[in-house]
Formats: sequence, C-alpha cells, structure tokens
Amino acid sequence: MIYKDIKHNCQRLCKLICQRMKSSTFFLRKPKGDKKTLILFSCNFQNEGKKFVYSTGETILPMHWDFKNRSPKTQGKKDENCNTIKNQIARYSKKLGEVEARCTAMDEDFTSQILRREFDKEFKKTKVGASVFFDAYDDFMSDKIKLHEWSHSTIKRYKNIKNILKDFEKDRSYKLTFSKINSSFHSEFTDYCLNDKEHITNTYSRNLGLFKTFMFWALKKHYTYNTEFESFKKKERVITKQIALSKDDIDKLLQTEFKIERLEKVRDIFIFCCVTGMRFGELKLVNIQNIINDKIILKEEKSVSKKERKIPIPSIGKQILKKYNYKLPLVSNQKMNKAIKEVFQETGYTYDVEKTTTRGKEVIREKMPYFERIGTHTARRTYITMMKSKGKSDKLISEITGHRDIKTLNQYYQVDDTHTANAVDDVFGDFEYQMKNIS
Repeated sequence: MIYKDIKHNCQRLCKLICQRMKSSTFFLRKPKGDKKTLILFSCNFQNEGKKFVYSTGETILPMHWDFKNRSPKTQGKKDENCNTIKNQIARYSKKLGEVEARCTAMDEDFTSQILRREFDKEFKKTKVGASVFFDAYDDFMSDKIKLHEWSHSTIKRYKNIKNILKDFEKDRSYKLTFSKINSSFHSEFTDYCLNDKEHITNTYSRNLGLFKTFMFWALKKHYTYNTEFESFKKKERVITKQIALSKDDIDKLLQTEFKIERLEKVRDIFIFCCVTGMRFGELKLVNIQNIINDKIILKEEKSVSKKERKIPIPSIGKQILKKYNYKLPLVSNQKMNKAIKEVFQETGYTYDVEKTTTRGKEVIREKMPYFERIGTHTARRTYITMMKSKGKSDKLISEITGHRDIKTLNQYYQVDDTHTANAVDDVFGDFEYQMKNIS
C-alpha cells in the first residue's frame, strides 16, 4: 500500500513537472533588430493571474534565434556558441521543475515569489553592460506606463531624464552600467547638469530624484545589487521668486481690445484660470454637465486617490463660459504658453524685470521683458496669491486648488512690495502721534 502511494505521488509529480515545463518558454527582449538582445524566461502562474519573466543574462542576435522552437538555432545561420547558450537557458526550465516538485512534495503553495527567490539563489549575477542599463530603463518606463501610475507630464519627464543620461554618457565619455553608478558618477553627473546643461538647482534636484526612483526600481527587479545611489543627496530646493498678477493687472487685461481674435481667446482662457485656480491641463474637463450650483465639480485625472473638487465660479468666469457656450477654445499647452506672452506684450508689459535663479552656490541674475516671464502656471499662482493676500486660509484655498501639501501651496504665494506695504499700513496705520517742537 505504501509502495503504491509513493508510486502514485511520483507519477503525479512527474506529470506536474512536465506540464509546467511545457508551459514555460523563452523569448527575446527585442525580437527585431540587428543587435544582440537578452533571452528572457517566462511561465504563467494562473492562480496569481500573472506572467513570471526572468532574464537569463544570455544574449543572441535575433537572426540566430529559432522563433518556432523558442531556442537558439543549431543549423544554418547560428551563433557560434549556440550549444552553450542552449545548455545555459535549459538550466532555468530544469530549476523550475525542481522548485515546483519540492513545493508540491512539501504541500507548499508554489508562487512566483518563491520561484524568483530560488532563481536568484541559483543564477544570481548582476547584469552588466551599457545596453543593459538603458534596456532596464525602457522596461522601467514600460512597467510604470502599463500600470497607469504616471500622468502624461511624468512620462515626458522620465523621457527627458533618459535623454540627459544619453547626452551625459556621450559628452563625458562615461559608459553607463549599473556597477558604475557610484560616487564618481554622482559628482560627474552633478557637474554635467549644473555646468554643461546649465540646469538650475531645482531642476537638477528634481531630475536626480527621478533618477533615484529608477534605480530603486532596478534594485527591486534585480537588474542591480549596487546600492551606492541611495546615498546621493539632492541639493536643497531654492524658492525662486515668480510673477503673480494683481487685480489691476487682470483689469488691464480685460480692458484690452485685441485685433487678433486668437489672442482674445487666449486672454479669456488665461483669465478663467486666474479666477478659478485651475491648472491649464484641467480645463478640458470643464463642460456644462459638471457645473452644479455655480461650481465646477472636478475629479482630477492627475491622481485617482484625490477626492473631487468643487471650484466656485466667480461672475467673470461665468461670463467667459457663456461667451464660448461652455466649451473653452483650448490649444496645446505649448501653444498657449507662447500665445500668452504675445497677449502680455500687446497689453504693454514690455518693460524689463529681473529673474534670479540658483545654480549650485551661484546666484544668477538676468534681465528680461516682463511678458517673457508669463506662462500658463502664472494664472494658478495669481489665484493663490490673491486669495492669501485677502486673508483666506490655506485649508480653504487647498480645498479648491487640490493641494494636499500646504508647503507646496505656499510656494505659489508671491509677496511683492505692495503686499508688504499694505500689510504694515493695515496693522500700524491707525497710530497717531502728536508731534512737539523741539527747541
């Protein structure tokens, strides 16, 4: 009886192993192209509803790969090391069978986490090479995009980081591999961004933070075991004084008659942002269906975890909406940023102002026309500044603007000489002093 049980269990294990072996496969990271690409191992975990993918570390030209049999070609045009590669990748299928058999024998759930851990123990080796670094970066972006974790602006930023890294590699002759992300890289990259690229401190710090996010992902996905990047320190953010408009500025814009209809439309959209505090990218969500009791009911695209916002529409905002039949004449953000400068130039904001930025320890001052400093975000900054200057609370303002971090909200608040003079006069202006003549 015992013999029959053992025989039955062995047969069952062999059947499971064969089934799993059949369900596993190999495929190429980049099946099209004329360069060597990684060979990846995969199998399905139906109970988890996921596909397990693991890099074998082996590379091959697509022309040397048998796509039908999912293995290196052994006849015709083949890799000179085809047999070695074939034997190497076969180890992954064998290990898969061993791990699953052991889990079944021990009555333990066979999971993708267990398989990954066992693969790491058996085949642990840090991937090397510059191509692997950027292949990993592409996988990182693809992963985040498929998971819908990023907005369009975030995707654009990470694409920009990749371009900066490519430029750095070329201009500084610093071949990027995971093993070379160390203190030397940090100092070289910092110098490159601040001097060669002339990034201001805030831009550099933001980009370094995004780069570290990628490195943490690569560490988690076992592309690297190098943790030196964790010690890279971002430079302290510098608050740069920006422009916020006053009520007089808005009145001046409203009173200006534009000969070009395009500029009038741009002016109206900009004013609407000024009096609602909305981001330019949110305006496409405005329609008559989501306006209730003179409030725009807005569920942000930027973060699904944020609650819906109720944005009060002041009189001038209602007039603008009615003018365009509740469908604002929007253009792209890039075109809007260019056109709003034209609007301010036409309105007479051509005098020079000073722009101060920080690059490392250097303070950079430059003169430029006022209109050149205006962008779509000036409107949101204007809204917050005007609300705070009238004593409205941060909590009230953040309920409308959607800010969860009060520190971020306060960075929008721009204090100018008029604000400080009015504040002092408001507090101390009622005192009277009877002057006596001093002989």
